[in-house]
Amino acid sequence: MIVGVDVGTSVTKASLLKRDGSALVTHSVRSTLRRSPGGRVEQDLGEVLDSVVQVVREVSAEADKSGEQVEALAITGQGDGLWLRDEQGHQVGPAISWLDARSSDVLDRWHDTGVLRQVYALTGSGMFPGSAGPLLAYLAEHDPERLERAAVAGYCVDAIVQRFTGEITVDASDASLPFLDVPTRTYSVEALRACGLEEHRRLLAEPAPPNKLFALEAKSAKELGLPAGLPVSAGPFDLPACAFGAGVEGPGDGTLVIGTTLGCQVLRDTVDIDADGEIAGMWLATPRPDRYLRVMPAMVGTANLDWVLRTVGARIEELETLLGNSRPGAGGVSALSFLASSGERAPFVEPHARGQFTGLSLETTPADLVRAMCEAVAYAARHNLEAAGLTGEVSACGGGARSAAWSQIFADVLGTSLHVPYEEGVGARGAAMTAWDSLGEPVDREKWAAARRVVRPHPNAVEFYERGYRDYLASIDRARPLWQQGAES
Repeated sequence: MIVGVDVGTSVTKASLLKRDGSALVTHSVRSTLRRSPGGRVEQDLGEVLDSVVQVVREVSAEADKSGEQVEALAITGQGDGLWLRDEQGHQVGPAISWLDARSSDVLDRWHDTGVLRQVYALTGSGMFPGSAGPLLAYLAEHDPERLERAAVAGYCVDAIVQRFTGEITVDASDASLPFLDVPTRTYSVEALRACGLEEHRRLLAEPAPPNKLFALEAKSAKELGLPAGLPVSAGPFDLPACAFGAGVEGPGDGTLVIGTTLGCQVLRDTVDIDADGEIAGMWLATPRPDRYLRVMPAMVGTANLDWVLRTVGARIEELETLLGNSRPGAGGVSALSFLASSGERAPFVEPHARGQFTGLSLETTPADLVRAMCEAVAYAARHNLEAAGLTGEVSACGGGARSAAWSQIFADVLGTSLHVPYEEGVGARGAAMTAWDSLGEPVDREKWAAARRVVRPHPNAVEFYERGYRDYLASIDRARPLWQQGAES
């Protein structure tokens, strides 16, 4: 068995996974996001590490009780942001979350000077305020001493791996953002130079080769309740881990991660950068050298639902009832779901994007508001999956996929079936699948993919939502100039 760990933005989970992809036991603990003025969103690395130790110890104890042997520790987690550390793996200032907005002015400047398009043409990464490029540039301008003290500028997964194994490394999926030439898995000096960050190349760890395993150090092993020297698999980060854990296998297949962020991705067999198109999304290296992921990750997924439920005074347990009390079209109410303080990053980058409701009346009910937002998120999913090149099967996972009613809306808006794994810890599954590959003991992928429920679209609803989707796209076209006007005022 393998202990799979998924260090998400809001929750850290660990599961004891069997070779059939099912979890014998899962433990989780909530994470803390620290928000402050200026759109700053940070996490404490020590607290994150403590959360991993807590859930892994609990799972390890269950393994001991059952007599199961743990073959490896497989780690995945949130991507983007900036996790600066010293040689010993201690944080140099708080970890900056991918939700952070402090570098919005940097993005605006890079947009005006053509830097964003230049980097996108080189690496296929559309940068946004919470990505490493503009965050490094912001610190170089406003806090250069912090960069001087740092030995590595990495991400969540490699920060944990460094503390547990002593290795300074990075998975190629994380390293893809935003300076990696993905097909060659080497950093683009030209991209670094375009951002004015060439002198900070020293902070970027070399991507680990496919199937690389590390060894758990004795001190960390004791903390985790695992044997010293246990193989440790580091990545891929949560979006690609969810893709493989959910059953994506062939080029053209897509995955919809309905979590804090709305992760929309499609597996591809070649990297095809449209240098003249919308500067958004990213291309990711995967554990398979001949496969890539075209990713369009909208900033906000289930957080939109959380917000509207709080606004109407409802609980998540009431979601099915609320959606049942409002018909498709939400009583004439429509919404845009761009609620992140840092705007939107896919399928377009707009730091000043904001959400909205239209069509409100005195007859509008709380159920209408909830349905309108759920429909808007589904429209955003279609917008992103189409931009990513979807041609095949769609799998879905994340907290939002637990709702039968919301899953039905997604299927109806997409006009295709959703394949939802019965096992909810899909990110940890994908990490464990990678670990077994690295151990030379690959799992039966067809068997894993078979353990999914299928949500089929309703033909009448598909026709209705086709019109709604066109209206959604028109609403975005009307809103984008207004967002820019608001930013300039």
